Amino acid sequence: MASILTNTSAMAALSTLRSISSSMEDTQNRISTGLRVGAASDNAAYWSIATTMRSDNAALSSVTDALGMGAAKVDTAYAGMDAAIDVVTEIKAKLVAAKEQGVDKTKIQEEIDQLQEQLLSVAQSASFNGQNWIAGATGTASVVTGFVRASDGTVSVKTTDLTLAATNMLFTETAGAIDTTTGILGATGAASGASVYGFAITAATTDTQLTNLLTDVETALKSMTSSASALGSISTRIDLQEDFVAKLSDAIESGVGRLVDADMNEESTRLKALQTQQQLAIQALSIANSDSQSILSLFR
Repeated sequence: MASILTNTSAMAALSTLRSISSSMEDTQNRISTGLRVGAASDNAAYWSIATTMRSDNAALSSVTDALGMGAAKVDTAYAGMDAAIDVVTEIKAKLVAAKEQGVDKTKIQEEIDQLQEQLLSVAQSASFNGQNWIAGATGTASVVTGFVRASDGTVSVKTTDLTLAATNMLFTETAGAIDTTTGILGATGAASGASVYGFAITAATTDTQLTNLLTDVETALKSMTSSASALGSISTRIDLQEDFVAKLSDAIESGVGRLVDADMNEESTRLKALQTQQQLAIQALSIANSDSQSILSLFR
């Protein structure tokens, strides 16, 4: 039936054109943003996962910064402890030299005085961002080592603790100032009754007294070596964790991309096909609209 009020062919062609235009809009949006899932309306499940994982990745970025800060503190403390070990080793050598017959012990003590002052200088200088782990307050120092999302969805920040005690620090603090009578170098030695930092030899110092001083210096070296080893182990762990966090961040970013990124090859092909379909739909609508014009010929 020919009707001038209802053109079903034109209605069908228009509906097809609208559908094609909507698909083209979606495709063009994917091409412009690079995202297949850019909003919750595109795919609620994938959008939710991607949003959560992007948030976790941002947290991992902060963990990387915290690891860098922790690494700097540990490396500073290790550098200070390593330098102090070298100085104490030199003090040990001076004590051995003092045991030689006829040596001027007073001159040797002058050298030891300078070395002892160098120990204090090293301890004071080994500070990063106001924190000194080899000549500071006793307690527990924490270093951020990770960010974890558990299977139940809860999140937590993991830390590694380092115990700061007089037995593994060169000196400790008293009322905010370095106390040179405490710590590995300031504590009184069991054998000599003097500290590595505070002892002094004179012409009257006996071989037995020198031997006792050597025993206490060796004991101090063992404690310092143990502390440096602990710092080195933590530094190694932080380095490994930094590498892991970097790889984990890349893996999360890649995983999110697989969920929400658009395949540009596929989208460009789809766009070409839709453009062709659009042209055909316009042509079909034009033909459908021209059908109603043919009704005029019936009245001529």
